[in-house]
Amino acid sequence: AEILVAGNNFGCGSSREHAPWALQGYGFKAVISTYFADIFRNNSLKNGLLPIMVDDETYHQLVSLFDEDPTTAVTIDLTTQTLRLPDGRAVSFPIDPFAKHCLINGVDQLGFLLNEDPAIAAYESATPQYVRTTAAM
Repeated sequence: AEILVAGNNFGCGSSREHAPWALQGYGFKAVISTYFADIFRNNSLKNGLLPIMVDDETYHQLVSLFDEDPTTAVTIDLTTQTLRLPDGRAVSFPIDPFAKHCLINGVDQLGFLLNEDPAIAAYESATPQYVRTTAAM
């Protein structure tokens, strides 16, 4: 999978889904940066693009490696939340547990809810059809 190593505060100003869509359309599966704008990070996770936040040292090492050889290979393991560099060093990265679940299982938020249909149906069948919202006088 293709990765993009981007500068600090990547995605700042991109408040729509089009930013991650464009990167995915170009073939990127992940973006590595030292910091992501919140809206970009959230839209990326909701649309299947993995934003990986790393420390400055790792970022500069990656930039140097890719400057020397653009075909440098790094390995991303979402299950363990690690980025493995060519020298064998493993760098952990944070990710929201729900977003991680969705990415690993290849579902978005709607897909997650649809998979919960049996539990929702069980709840609905055990719950009265109406809920009183006013107090009886």
